[in-house]
Amino acid sequence: MDKGDNYEVKDIKLAEQGKRNVEWAEMEMGALLKIRAQFEKDKPLKGMRVGMALHVTKETAALVRTIIAGGAEVAITGCNPLSTQDDVAAFLAKEGVLVWAYKGESNEDYYRYIDNVIKFKPHLTIDDGMDLVSEIHKKYPEMIPDIIGGCEETTTGIIRLHAMQKDGALKYPVIAVNDNKTKHLLDNYYGTGQSTLDGVIRASNILIAGKNVVIAGYGSCGKGAALRAKGLGASVIVTEVAPFPALQAKMDGHQVMKMKDAVSVGDIFITMTGNKNVITPEHCKGMKNGAIICNSGHFTNEIDVDSLDKLPKREIRPLFDEYIVGGKKIYLAGEGRLVNLACAEGHPSLVMSTSFCGQALSLKYLVEMKGKLKPEVVMLPPELDDYIATIQNESLGVELDELTPEQVKYMNSWEEGT
Repeated sequence: MDKGDNYEVKDIKLAEQGKRNVEWAEMEMGALLKIRAQFEKDKPLKGMRVGMALHVTKETAALVRTIIAGGAEVAITGCNPLSTQDDVAAFLAKEGVLVWAYKGESNEDYYRYIDNVIKFKPHLTIDDGMDLVSEIHKKYPEMIPDIIGGCEETTTGIIRLHAMQKDGALKYPVIAVNDNKTKHLLDNYYGTGQSTLDGVIRASNILIAGKNVVIAGYGSCGKGAALRAKGLGASVIVTEVAPFPALQAKMDGHQVMKMKDAVSVGDIFITMTGNKNVITPEHCKGMKNGAIICNSGHFTNEIDVDSLDKLPKREIRPLFDEYIVGGKKIYLAGEGRLVNLACAEGHPSLVMSTSFCGQALSLKYLVEMKGKLKPEVVMLPPELDDYIATIQNESLGVELDELTPEQVKYMNSWEEGT
């Protein structure tokens, strides 16, 4: 481990490789670079301290550079013990960013690093999973009056924030970046869909074609993963607890059944629910010999890994463990953590461009609205979400038609009918 006054990373000598990876990511992040150029000119975050708990990836580094271009100081740590890209953490440290992160963090280091970010005394927070916001509220309530607001990146964090709001525990406004159309309809659907299957393949090198892939949860992430699995030749089975997404899964051509019935036919199981104990050792007892289980929801507890770890276990490949359950071999990828980041590189840079445009513009909006927002979960104004889509289209060379004056009049009229 390499340590400096303002960083703790695995190997500072990886910085040059990290720089090359960040530069490669930015080639695919044209929309975010457009916002960076505007930030460099206007300095909307001048004098702000931004504390971040995000996956420390090459795409996140591009966001950090954009926030700094806007005039802010940044301190960052990871939001999952297995998601940090060590070369990127080293690069950020070399750039002078306050960074504490390495892949494979202990639970002690994970929360110590979050404390380091909090002690930076941020005016603005960015979270993925809400551990940073939660720790501030539980341990450092005296800091809250100086915090303008925050942003939350993922579904799990939004669920936790709504629970805080319902209990009257949330004390500063947090923008639900996850709920932007340009986030959950792109990042969750296209990004998680592709990167989840990428993680399964890198972990196991298994052929997806011909397999029965069980997707637990048919939200935007589940829909994306199901589509990619089907495209690779798998038969998809969906498990759901809500009526409408279950109906959508059926209409999309997938089998829909209870997990207790799916366990005997599935070859690969992927949890994407945001809930806990979706797969337990009892489920595993009913699985085929050689079944693979993994999680692509934010927290490890979607799979009851603590109970599995009481069973005979050995590592077969890096982050690919074999358990003996009821006399059968069951394989767990990525220790039950986010398989797309533990075993692969997370979302492709292009989709993270739109997500991180949302983060950057949310920070700007929070500063502009300082003192005017209630301490609740806030949506980014729709016109800013549409602006993100517009600049992403521009970066991809997409051109839109325009309504004629006659069409505009028709769309705003009620008198003309059949």
